[in-house]
Amino acid sequence: MTQQLTPAAAWLRLQEGNARFVASDVSHPNQDALRRTALVNDQNPFAVIFGCSDSRLAAEIIFDLGLGDVFVVRTAGQVIDDAVLGSLEYSVSVLGVPLIVILGHDSCGAVTATMNAIETGDMPTGFLRDLVERITPSVLTARRAGISDVNTTVIEHTKQTAQRLVDSSRVISDAVEDGAVAVIGVSYRLDEGKAVLVSGFGAL
Repeated sequence: MTQQLTPAAAWLRLQEGNARFVASDVSHPNQDALRRTALVNDQNPFAVIFGCSDSRLAAEIIFDLGLGDVFVVRTAGQVIDDAVLGSLEYSVSVLGVPLIVILGHDSCGAVTATMNAIETGDMPTGFLRDLVERITPSVLTARRAGISDVNTTVIEHTKQTAQRLVDSSRVISDAVEDGAVAVIGVSYRLDEGKAVLVSGFGAL
């Protein structure tokens, strides 16, 4: 049976883990053989983290978590596609996860590439072009708001991604409306290791 945490309690647990990470006082919970054995036939994550694939953004590390604690989905620039939507809907409808975290970070390469493409007019080739096209609306929204630096643009992209997720998925939007799930945008600061709330849908 899935742990019955509220969205607010799930966010508090993530904050506590991140505070330990920032303070270099990590406890490395749920990382032993006993935990591994207990999860063989079931999983009960208390949150889902949809973050950027960047190697510096390992969710279980920055929130000081272990096996089975969080359901993690990652793409470069935390770009939404059908597979991402299906994964996030699975976490809500099957696993009963109460909190979806959209996790962006400073100095994001995918956002930087998109900003460069808009400035120069030179689109990248291959599937990198698809990433840039999906991030472009967020960059343009930031530009209209007078935002031109990459880190503030990443925050805007994180906010826009959270909004897009709620707009795109009926399963998730209904869960938010019912109070069962919250969707939050979180920005990770590489230099200090801190995860900061930047937007949200649903009660925290």
